[in-house]
Amino acid sequence: MRYLALATDYDGTLARNGVAASEAVDAIRRMRETGRKAILVTGRRLEDLRETFDAIDAFDRVVAENGAIVLDPSTRATRRLADRPPSELASRLHEAGVDPVYEGEVIVATREPYEREALEAIKDLGLELHVIFNKGAVMILPASINKATGLDAALDELRLSAHNVVGIGDAENDHAFLDACDLAVAVDNALPALKERADHVTSSGWGAGVAELVERLLDDDLASIDATTYRHDVSIGSTGGVVLRVKPYRENVLLAGPSGSGKSTLTTAFLEHVVEQAYQFCLVDPEGDYDELDGAVVLGTPRGAVEPGAVLKALTDPSTSVVVNLLGVPLEERPTFFARLLPELQTLRAETGRPHWLVVDEAHHLLPQEIATGPLTLPRTVFGCMFVTIHPERMARDVLASVDVVLSAPKGFRDVLEGFAGAVGEDPPDLADVDASEGDVVAWRRRTRDVVVVPADPPRDRQRRHVRKYAEGDVPERFVFTGPERRLRLEVQNLTLFVQIAGGVDDETWLFHLRRGDYSAWFRDAIKDRQLADEAETIERELAADARASRDRIRRAIDARYTLPA
Repeated sequence: MRYLALATDYDGTLARNGVAASEAVDAIRRMRETGRKAILVTGRRLEDLRETFDAIDAFDRVVAENGAIVLDPSTRATRRLADRPPSELASRLHEAGVDPVYEGEVIVATREPYEREALEAIKDLGLELHVIFNKGAVMILPASINKATGLDAALDELRLSAHNVVGIGDAENDHAFLDACDLAVAVDNALPALKERADHVTSSGWGAGVAELVERLLDDDLASIDATTYRHDVSIGSTGGVVLRVKPYRENVLLAGPSGSGKSTLTTAFLEHVVEQAYQFCLVDPEGDYDELDGAVVLGTPRGAVEPGAVLKALTDPSTSVVVNLLGVPLEERPTFFARLLPELQTLRAETGRPHWLVVDEAHHLLPQEIATGPLTLPRTVFGCMFVTIHPERMARDVLASVDVVLSAPKGFRDVLEGFAGAVGEDPPDLADVDASEGDVVAWRRRTRDVVVVPADPPRDRQRRHVRKYAEGDVPERFVFTGPERRLRLEVQNLTLFVQIAGGVDDETWLFHLRRGDYSAWFRDAIKDRQLADEAETIERELAADARASRDRIRRAIDARYTLPA
């Protein structure tokens, strides 16, 4: 489910003239039977709410006093989110002739036209308070409190993210909490300013509007409304008036292309946008390419594998995104590890809606064709996924069939799109007039068959070479010292072992590979370091007869670019 919670205002939204609509309350009770949560967000004091509303138990949490109080109706436990203002405030208002004056656990309130007296009392007493208006009501609260902060506290108790909440309201004080929700809805009777900023306006007013929203939530998880809402989409690139976006929780993305085409750069920029919008992601990283990605914790090292349970534990915090480094997992065991992790992630998503994005690098290895016939199994549906791969044709067909948007860097984009089409058994898009330059991204939306080319959003910081992967990890394309007569077979899986074995092999073996250009070829193709390869190529040419000097120069070249362990 995309939306796991509904947050609704009370007066003017759920209730008209103080009386809640029974059809709306009934709809909310039915909604909760699906596992979704309901949160009431009101400016009222709890004492007033209990006197006028006898269905508080229809909600999992009640945020009262405009965000200052959180109530758990099931236990009747309340939590105050700020200190009560000093008693002198109410006294000063009374002295100034303000009537009425209401006092709650935190809130002090009156009505217009006493807003000037309220502001003067706050100023005279030197208090850090602010005034919030709500259809004639004048509410005085600590500066840090509004409906958004109260909703955030309630969601924290429920272990939910605001990205999985639809909010509905009608008045000025609802702006803050509606802005915090991924989908903001105004009832038809709402103030014009609120309706203008809302993502959607119901056709009915008051409680009937709430019931209408709940019915649509139960019908299609609000997918029909999401289709025309772009506020929380994740950008890929843009040019002029064309913006390439993907929808969280609604679309799966395949990013494919040959080695060195820029997939890591595109992935990094995408994840930076995900972090900027406070979405949670889980990135499965077989080769240690993303250990330095901002906004995420890294689990797993080249020396030690992480268990799926540890990944799930970290993701229970909605503010924590995770990079799962698989360098510590033997290459042949990585698909099995992922097969254990994926169902756990799907279960977490069903319960909490998170992680919002699952990014799978080297997807052809972790989700191979054999998954359909082997011991591994796939969930029936996957969503909110980005699959990154060199070889989409080697991926499980069920996974490819779930892809909504195919992305490619300019290099080899025709092969990518045509190869994908062949793998899923459909006609490729028309690419006759498609042209792409360096820095662009090519996108094919399968449902509309549109192909667009836009400049890709660049990452804030260019991805740095990831030292641990190449220095200590397990590079799939290994170097093998054999010597001229093939008497040896010394496999090298990273630069640390390369340097160690290079220092111990005999001169004949070392020079055999040096003269063949094997070192520069491995640095270029397996380590993917063009500068190191070019430097090694120069050494191979200039020192082809000097084993000692060439060894030393190549060792120093590696040291200059990588921090090898002592």
